[in-house]
Amino acid sequence: MMFVAGLCSALLLCTGLASVLGQDSGDMPFNETLDSAGNVSLRWGFDSKQETITFQLACKTSGWVGFGLSPSGEMDGSDIVIGGVNPNGTTYFTDRHAVGDQLPLVDGSQDYTLLSLKEDATGTTMKFSRKVQTCDKDDMEISTSAMKLIYAYGADDSIAYHNNARGTKSVNLLQSTQRSTPSQDSVGQLEMTVNSFAVPERDTYYHCRIIKSPNFPGKRHVYRIEPKIQSGNVDLVHHMLVYACPASVSVELEGECYSGQSMYVFSSCQQVVISWAVGGQDIWMPPNAGISIGTSDDPVFYRLEMHYSNSKLSKGRVDSSGLVFHYTSELRANDVGILEVGLIVDTSYVIPPNAKDFKAYGLCNTSTFSQVLSGEPPVLNVFASLLHTHLAGRGVRVGHYRNGEQIGFLGKNEHYDFNLQETMFLGSLVQVKAGDEILVECTYNTESRKTATQGGLGTTNEMCLAFLLYYPRTKLASCWSLPEPTAMSAALGVKGTSELVALMNSSVWNDTAVGRFERTVRGLPQLMAVSVSNGTRTVDLGFIREFKSSPATACTTLPLSGGGESCAPVTAGLGLCIALLTSLISLTGAL
Repeated sequence: MMFVAGLCSALLLCTGLASVLGQDSGDMPFNETLDSAGNVSLRWGFDSKQETITFQLACKTSGWVGFGLSPSGEMDGSDIVIGGVNPNGTTYFTDRHAVGDQLPLVDGSQDYTLLSLKEDATGTTMKFSRKVQTCDKDDMEISTSAMKLIYAYGADDSIAYHNNARGTKSVNLLQSTQRSTPSQDSVGQLEMTVNSFAVPERDTYYHCRIIKSPNFPGKRHVYRIEPKIQSGNVDLVHHMLVYACPASVSVELEGECYSGQSMYVFSSCQQVVISWAVGGQDIWMPPNAGISIGTSDDPVFYRLEMHYSNSKLSKGRVDSSGLVFHYTSELRANDVGILEVGLIVDTSYVIPPNAKDFKAYGLCNTSTFSQVLSGEPPVLNVFASLLHTHLAGRGVRVGHYRNGEQIGFLGKNEHYDFNLQETMFLGSLVQVKAGDEILVECTYNTESRKTATQGGLGTTNEMCLAFLLYYPRTKLASCWSLPEPTAMSAALGVKGTSELVALMNSSVWNDTAVGRFERTVRGLPQLMAVSVSNGTRTVDLGFIREFKSSPATACTTLPLSGGGESCAPVTAGLGLCIALLTSLISLTGAL
């Protein structure tokens, strides 16, 4: 009976992991340009039956090329392959791992297979494959979360320090989406930028510009959003948002977003159309959906919000950055919307200093949507998300709940990097239905800080947000929460934010104290606020539910008769599972 139970467990494990990996995606249908100059590009595809993933790295160099998977975006701890073509035409290729910043060490187990390696006038192209899960301690598991890809290359075949010929990018390898480019005669561009704006000598500055949309001869769909960062200003531009303005906004305007008389006009434009953050590249819509422009249901005016982070207080900096909307007259089936969820950005939310992994939560209960929307409650088909914190953020997860139970994730990045904030596709549609709950969890590390960190707009303040891309579009703008203020004051014995911050700064914070404070805040009733594009909003109360651990693809060994073990890893593909189960069944018959 124990053997049969083990057999059933193996079958369930194989089936579950195969469903995570999904259907075959062909040879190499996915592609990303890894650097802003276009010198390094990657194509890939996976085969769930063979539980393999195939890569093709193309680099404009005649020297060595390197590619890796990194836990942090840095070299230390990375799983790396290095290859190239020698001057005499022979090739070299090795599976390696990095310890510190020294030359990566050759793995004892060579788990990457070279398929082809060629060099011509355009550069070097290296095609290779590996198992999704190799069970080698020196290799990284390829998971369904966003992964940090790293690359480097040299001018010749002497493998040495790469200087600035390196980079990193966050990509979801197993849950990406194919891109669809319209015909050239159907496309156009709409630029939303600032014009020669003099960036103030301030650490944090939010600049807004209200822009009138041009008249279009008919409906258009935006299929790609391109960040346009002025040369030399990459260090200044932290994030860019475009909001839809209501009909009450009828003039173009420019100024500081959250100060002065104009802030009331700016704040009336609440519905996010698209969001971009530092480290991000082009945002592509799926082939069956686009952002609608040019109809009577679309905004006439938009608000561009620029967050400048001038940490060096540089003088005389001028900027003309923004976003470029690439649109087409070849219409798609669905209009895209964005729902902003998470923790309300407010100084009353405080994170203790000296915390290794303090967790904050923002709650959205979709039952409240019916209070601000007319008609049947909408079903949101979520296909991507952008997760956002500031400098103390170390991880973000977005849980999806139905009938009180967590049924999955709407995004997660457990190795969050402030400088690499990408819009990540979920791989398949996730339906958020009426009554479902969305819970955003952000993990912070404040061990280097001596005073409390407050929520707020500055990069040294904190945020905990997720921007969910979905279709069909609704009028929903945001759904977020904050611990209920009265309950917060009573639980902590303080009156107002000033007393709370003073208490935090005068207290001794160790792991026990941080954990106690986190549990107290998490257990409080949460004040939820839901708003729509015309400014209508409603509030309600809710409570934080338990968060499941992120699913992991574990390497397991199954016991055999006589005390031996099957040393083959149980991975995400059905091919190996079927072979393993067949051998076990044969063994059962022999017994």
